[in-house]
Amino acid sequence: MRPPYAPVIESLPATTPFVGPEALSRRTGRDIELRLGANESQFGPSPHAVAAMNKQASRAQNYGDPECFLLRSELSHQLNVGIGNVSIGAGIDELLGLCCRLYVQPATPIVTTIGSYPTFDYVASACGAEFHRVPYAREALDLDALVDIACRVDARILYVANPDYPSGSWHSPERIVELRRRMPQNCVLLLDEAYSDFAPATPALDPSDPQVIRLRTFSKVHGMAGMRVGYSVGHEDPIKALDKIRLHFGVNSVAQAGALASLKDPSHVAFVVAENERGRVELTEFFATFGLRTLPSYTNFVTVDVGSKLRAEAILARLWERGVFIRKPGLPPLDGCIRVTIGRPEQRARFADIFRSILQSD
Repeated sequence: MRPPYAPVIESLPATTPFVGPEALSRRTGRDIELRLGANESQFGPSPHAVAAMNKQASRAQNYGDPECFLLRSELSHQLNVGIGNVSIGAGIDELLGLCCRLYVQPATPIVTTIGSYPTFDYVASACGAEFHRVPYAREALDLDALVDIACRVDARILYVANPDYPSGSWHSPERIVELRRRMPQNCVLLLDEAYSDFAPATPALDPSDPQVIRLRTFSKVHGMAGMRVGYSVGHEDPIKALDKIRLHFGVNSVAQAGALASLKDPSHVAFVVAENERGRVELTEFFATFGLRTLPSYTNFVTVDVGSKLRAEAILARLWERGVFIRKPGLPPLDGCIRVTIGRPEQRARFADIFRSILQSD
């Protein structure tokens, strides 16, 4: 007989927030031709980052700097904050888990959006959080309802992804500032800004505010999803508290070297943003030729309304039969949509050919 697990863990279902394309390939025996479902940058990392990672790989026998000092120093310089305002983690996913460990105990009330980034629900559930979920409003986050419920239940965490995943919607800096102004006193705003580089603007960083922790990543515009590097920015007190519980060797030396080099190559970021915008316009126009509406997107993916959940599932299945990996939102009102990562021009052309053949054969 096995020893009992902690009660919170015993109560959790066996689930994962995402099924990876590798698992789908193993399960079905199909090879992937177009990998357009995980919002990885198809434009890759900066060549300078690749060179730095290759160089650092020859020193893989050594532990990486547990303080991530050089990376934190460069981030603090570029963000105009103190180095004590920045913490590094293995992507936003790990940072979300650390923040939940910091603030959440069993039955702690937290507020999020139904159908938004599922990893937050996954890590908060492991802490025993009491969820209060708000539906989307016209396919975007309902900031007013989120803060209203946060005040009503005296929430400990209010989670907001801006730009949002999987809708692609975005709220202006002024709206985020207003949201923060209305929050209850003991509530922390976890502001997930994974896609912020693709948005028109982001709220000004205010490291003096202990009720806001901002989360960013090198997985999207920097093209380093496989290296697992993210960072949090906030008041020194919660950042120091995160240091008490983070895995100090969690971000390896190769990842640190690549992230640092990428920060010093703003031209690559500008290139990716420009190519992404070009691809977004191209895909929006392409889907319109089939009478399909594309939701406004401020990310590196487009979410397309195909009319119903059943049709979205059928399109997903038929694309997978052709070796095309995309995803779809799982819950209403977005469950009648598919979501496609914006790829390189040749990938977009190939996707268009396959998608067209599927719809024309209906």
